[in-house]
Amino acid sequence: MCHKGTIRRVLGSTVLLLALVVLAPAQSTNWRKVGNSAVDLMLASPATGPVARVWFSANGGTLYARTRTGRVFETSDYEVWLPSQNAVEPATQPAPAVFRKPENGASLVATGFGRVYSAGRQLFRSDDGGRSWANLTAFKTESVIGFGQRSVAVSPDNPDQIVVANDFGVWRSMDGGLSWTGLNELLPNLRIKRILATPDGTAGTRVEIDTLGAMELPPGGSVWQQVDDRTSAGDALRLGVYSARAGVAVSAYAKSGTTVYAGTADGRILISRDDGASFAATDTGRASGPVERIFVDPVRPDVALAALGGPNLPHVLRTTNAGRFWDALDSNLPNVPAHAVTGERAAGAAYVATDQGVFWAQVDLDNAGTPNVNWMSLSDRLPPGMGATDVRLDPAGIQLYAAVEGYGVYATAAPHRQRSLRLVSAADFSTRAAAPGSLLSVIGGRVTAARGGNLDYPVLAAADDASQIQVPFDAVGPNVTLALVTGTGNVRLGMQVQPVSPAIFVGHDGTPFLQDAETGLLLDARKAAHPGARLLVFATGLGKVTPEWPAGLAARVDNPPAVTATIRAFVNGAAVPVTRATLAGGFIGFYAIDVQLPAINNSGPAELYITADGVESNRVQFPIEQ
Repeated sequence: MCHKGTIRRVLGSTVLLLALVVLAPAQSTNWRKVGNSAVDLMLASPATGPVARVWFSANGGTLYARTRTGRVFETSDYEVWLPSQNAVEPATQPAPAVFRKPENGASLVATGFGRVYSAGRQLFRSDDGGRSWANLTAFKTESVIGFGQRSVAVSPDNPDQIVVANDFGVWRSMDGGLSWTGLNELLPNLRIKRILATPDGTAGTRVEIDTLGAMELPPGGSVWQQVDDRTSAGDALRLGVYSARAGVAVSAYAKSGTTVYAGTADGRILISRDDGASFAATDTGRASGPVERIFVDPVRPDVALAALGGPNLPHVLRTTNAGRFWDALDSNLPNVPAHAVTGERAAGAAYVATDQGVFWAQVDLDNAGTPNVNWMSLSDRLPPGMGATDVRLDPAGIQLYAAVEGYGVYATAAPHRQRSLRLVSAADFSTRAAAPGSLLSVIGGRVTAARGGNLDYPVLAAADDASQIQVPFDAVGPNVTLALVTGTGNVRLGMQVQPVSPAIFVGHDGTPFLQDAETGLLLDARKAAHPGARLLVFATGLGKVTPEWPAGLAARVDNPPAVTATIRAFVNGAAVPVTRATLAGGFIGFYAIDVQLPAINNSGPAELYITADGVESNRVQFPIEQ
């Protein structure tokens, strides 16, 4: 039977976390890592970016790796990598003479144990001076560690411990090359060019990685996975089209409606009002550096920001009049290349990614004038000394994401969020529609009362930074104007209300709130589900229940009201039995769905989502092990 007391103890401490604590105080930048620094390429282990060379210390106790960018890291436990301060790279030894090479153009490495290695497309070993070679990495026509072997290191005290650097990271064998494991999950060598998308309730974080293409971190996952994302290909195609129509090579563009801004490598910015059919020059003053990124307001396309690289000022430009003139916003910003910029016009906020990290400022994005910008660093708790390659807000404008050179993606609560109230789902922080009975978070202030459509919306929790309210069960849509009473006055916000709008509860790192129905334990990376197990899925937005239940009141524990909508659950795309769907006993706005896993399941990460009357929820990942 389900341990309801355990459910209350485990979840009770997390309700406020979901609504309030996930958003730290506005002046704090408590960055969290989004996934790790490795990608799943179906190799022997997760991979990362290219590594140029590996070598051991004289006593074999430390392994060093030099990335293609020239940064050197070291590890003594073959898991945690740290920047190396005093690494002395050994001289390259002359290539040994061999009878023949197994691959044309391969480099040869001799060891003190009578063995010779050949590093090329694959890795080979010879114990007879090159007369015969054993391929150590091939599986059919592929390589289990990826192609492009660059360097080989053999432990000075164990001839069977081999470490290889290649185009996909660092790999280690303890049995002379018969089997391999990667050392890449914590190696800071993930070169993210830009953030393609942030979580929106249907998909996870997506990025474009140099040499590897588009990758996604599924909600609750830790390793980046390859996806078919056409954003990069579409952008490249548009850059080519805009370059041809503008008569100049376009390095960056941004589009809002039929307005297109196009930047060039020499600091010029062109504008099109006819969806890119023709372009006119704008006045960027003395800008000369390459335009690396442009942000345009989705509602008011006359407002745009541009980030410029290169060694010379300016690095950040603003226009509020469709490029008739641009203001330089550098002010106290360090004079280093800027690689990306984003903003939120309603809150008057701008964020920029530079070679010295991430900065933000309050910026008037409605009116032109003499800029008076005070940039504040947000990099105190990011990896020290590292530049940022991209910065992006989530769709709700409450979480800020940054790509840090080599280290991957980080996220934090956006500092500007207290400047304007906004509504998000309390389950996954998305801007999805509400439903009768839904839990909503009001981000940006303390709410003391809420009313919409002649109904009171109970306020369940309130703090200076966020509040939590519940939608009445008899609320109807499709559109509702919500009147909020706050400490600074009355605020009116528009919202959508649908009969159902399912969302599975997730933590700020995307880990879903799933519980083993027999043990009462929450599932996470350390506690996996097993085939045949029953899961409790905690969600909101499932709509009306029977018998009817008042909003703002915790559901009874015994025989809680049942959901009237038809609820289905899917694991890895296949339907699985739903034995019960009710309000979660003892909680307000939580629904509990009892799901039966099949008796046969593959081990590893599994994807789960639910539907209510055919409307899909967010998709989450959870681990399954035999």
